[in-house]
Amino acid sequence: MERLSGLDSAFLSLETPQMHLHVAIVAVVDPATMAEPYSFDRLKGFISQRLLPVAAFRRRIVEVPFRLNHPIWVEDPNLDLDYHIRRHALPAPGGPLDLSELAASLAGVPLDRSRPLWEIHVVEGLHDGNVALVGKIHHAAVDGVSGAELFVHLMDLTPDGDGASATRSGTAARAASGADGAAGAASPAPPAPERIPSDVELVGHALLSQARRTISLPALLGRTVGTAGRLVRRHRDPGTVVGALPLRAPRAPWNASITPHRRVAFARVSLDDVRRVRAGFDVKVNDVVLALVSGSIRAYLSERGQLPDSPLVGMCPVSVRTEDEKGRQDNRVSAMFVHLRTDIDDVDERLRAIAVTTRGAKADHHAVGARLLQNWAEHAAPSTFALASRLYSALGVADRHPPIHNLVVSNVPGPDFPLYLAGGRLVATYPLGPVMEGAGLNVTVLSYLGNMDFGFMACAELVPDVWELADHIETSMAELLAAAKGATRATQARG
Repeated sequence: MERLSGLDSAFLSLETPQMHLHVAIVAVVDPATMAEPYSFDRLKGFISQRLLPVAAFRRRIVEVPFRLNHPIWVEDPNLDLDYHIRRHALPAPGGPLDLSELAASLAGVPLDRSRPLWEIHVVEGLHDGNVALVGKIHHAAVDGVSGAELFVHLMDLTPDGDGASATRSGTAARAASGADGAAGAASPAPPAPERIPSDVELVGHALLSQARRTISLPALLGRTVGTAGRLVRRHRDPGTVVGALPLRAPRAPWNASITPHRRVAFARVSLDDVRRVRAGFDVKVNDVVLALVSGSIRAYLSERGQLPDSPLVGMCPVSVRTEDEKGRQDNRVSAMFVHLRTDIDDVDERLRAIAVTTRGAKADHHAVGARLLQNWAEHAAPSTFALASRLYSALGVADRHPPIHNLVVSNVPGPDFPLYLAGGRLVATYPLGPVMEGAGLNVTVLSYLGNMDFGFMACAELVPDVWELADHIETSMAELLAAAKGATRATQARG
């Protein structure tokens, strides 16, 4: 039995019927490398053996009465794998659009809180004979880094599964599968189901926890006031490089109250091309990712006559996980705000400006402190988060003030070596992050092998043509490559 952290609890409490705070991934697997012909039952057995040893897939939440304290995790006594691992077949022709429509439909359904907060949907009928997995897990259980770590529990480094698992360690997940990836060595026995604490026990523990937090509140207030002062001084200094600020973003078409419905689209670029642009401009890979998204958005909005004069603001999740916290399946995340510089037409100038604002955003984040958000989340009662979130959504408050940010852009590094699922080669990994009230667009990027895979998640009513936005990624990449060649020639000429 383990209490959720304040930030994990916040992700649960902030969820509304319109805003679903689970993360997802669409993983495409080629079954041609499997030792035996593809079978759903065999794949399901493999998945269950790999995941059951991992606590995040066995436990569910128990709410404290009246939401007086953060919920707790308990081992689920009624874990039903038939519910969590399901089978689907795409209609013909089974192309990317058909897969994205199914993924969007699945993403628009909240996870059942009476069960462990995950689902895996096995999708057959793809036009090229591949099989897709659409995985969902609640943000209360993982952040981007820990979610990627959980994902590789399913993977091996070789198609026969005899080599080291993708976790590169002798974990229980590896021991759970045999040489054929479906049967063999018996799975370790999961912990016995836990007794659910009584309401009296939960309330008593909640009152004690609240008393301890109250004692530490004055010190947190003092640190917060000092942090705010430092941030204000930074942004008032004209000689200081700074990032963007929340509530200073212009309004884009997707900055409005959201609905429960979703649209999904995919894009892919070569990682070598990204590295060429990075080297040509001497910037970071994340700067190139932001420039790709910025170029795509600028083209999309320009075509519709909706491009704001001021730059859009992206919120970038930042991992604050320390070395000793690696392997924990919870949230260790903060946020930084960057100008996407969609106001700049010249590609060269836009990327350089993005690199500057990213440096400023990192400095802002350092000034605020990595743990401030987590510390305040520990002090806020779940009932406060829940009431505020539902009122904010029900009253359409997001339509009445400047956007906090325009969209979320998240870049998660993935493995640079091939992975295999039950012997099938992993060929694509499209991550999908949640959309927020007032910001109905999320772009999440995951690198794998020689590619960067982009997953676009959008509110269906606000961005019904999200595939057109995703298609501009390819054009944006071509523009950056051309600019990088020019920058390289200019550097060589000066040398």
